[in-house]
Amino acid sequence: MTTAPQSRVSARLSAIAPSATLVVDAKAKALKAAGHPVIGFGAGEPDFATPEYIVEAAVAAAKDPANHKYTPAKGMTALREAVAAKTLRDSGYEVSPDDVIITNGGKQAVYEAFAAIVDPGDEVILPAPYWVTYPECIRLAGGTPVEVFAGADQGYKVTVDQLEAARTERTKAVLVCSPSNPTGAVYTPAELTAIGQWALEHGVWVISDEIYEHLLYDGAEAAHIVALVPELADQTIVLNGVAKTYAMTGWRVGWMISPSDVTTAATNLQSHLSSNVANVSQVAALAAVSGDLSAVHEMREAFDRRRLLMVSMLRQIDGLVVPVPQGAFYAYPSIEGLLGRSLRGTVIDSSMTLANLILEHAEVAVVPGEAFGRSGYLRLSYATSDANITEGVARLQQLLAEAH
Repeated sequence: MTTAPQSRVSARLSAIAPSATLVVDAKAKALKAAGHPVIGFGAGEPDFATPEYIVEAAVAAAKDPANHKYTPAKGMTALREAVAAKTLRDSGYEVSPDDVIITNGGKQAVYEAFAAIVDPGDEVILPAPYWVTYPECIRLAGGTPVEVFAGADQGYKVTVDQLEAARTERTKAVLVCSPSNPTGAVYTPAELTAIGQWALEHGVWVISDEIYEHLLYDGAEAAHIVALVPELADQTIVLNGVAKTYAMTGWRVGWMISPSDVTTAATNLQSHLSSNVANVSQVAALAAVSGDLSAVHEMREAFDRRRLLMVSMLRQIDGLVVPVPQGAFYAYPSIEGLLGRSLRGTVIDSSMTLANLILEHAEVAVVPGEAFGRSGYLRLSYATSDANITEGVARLQQLLAEAH
């Protein structure tokens, strides 16, 4: 009697899709290293250097022997206190430093948030287009992501009616990301208040990803769901970090703020998963969140200029519909007007096909909408130079003019 061969890799991990944005970025960098003049609009990463005062704090920290040892798994006390103070300053409500966990980047915070509250069989309502990591973390926790889609005609923002239509007796949580990755959409205070009141009424947890909070344009208002609906504090997990605001993607510092029982559970997980975040990075993050926002405002002004440049050029391409993003650093055009056309001998049947054609023939890297939940869209990051935007979108204009 023989037994069936066992898979060498667990079914749980085999089911995880790779990060599409990192795949696109890696492919673009490989082509560039091979001598191709590739322009990358794929990665969600500021092209600025980390502000000097933050780097100097890290250099000093690296020389301090105290930082050569373990520190508490949930984060240095001084940094957790600074995050609590920053939350009051920027978000308008008080949190206890004891309810802050410092994580290895925002992704670890996302993972731990879902792991802490989602059980097998639970459903999590996931507004789409969504960031690529959310559904994978939900599935890893044993939950089921329930997609609720809002297209360009809705400004990529879901309504309470849509959320209610998706709610079942198994609904555990709803994910809110504003400003949004991948669309740049920003929910107004009134829209977030309505979502918060709906979640409160139905006992639905809110996981609020606020990592792009300072990247707002055109008078868009900063809005924080716990400040708008204070009663939600006991059923909300807030995710944030220094990566996007302070150009610190490589430093790997994020955090989650949650009710005490969730904080305890997530801290226990982190104590086994990774222990503490690197101490030098924590000290750098402390300098970032404790300082003023002048460097942040300078970067935001550059992103704003680049945003307008990219949108104006994309809107000159026949077949694209380009809503104006009010936050983050992404444009998210609909390419549905190009579907069915032929380009260089290939029928454009999806945004994946179009993204591949663009990389092959224009040597420009963009991320197809399939990565974010639905075909028919492209994500382009304008966290790059004005020159790259001008040249890269000009290549798109020239190539897509051939589509017929």
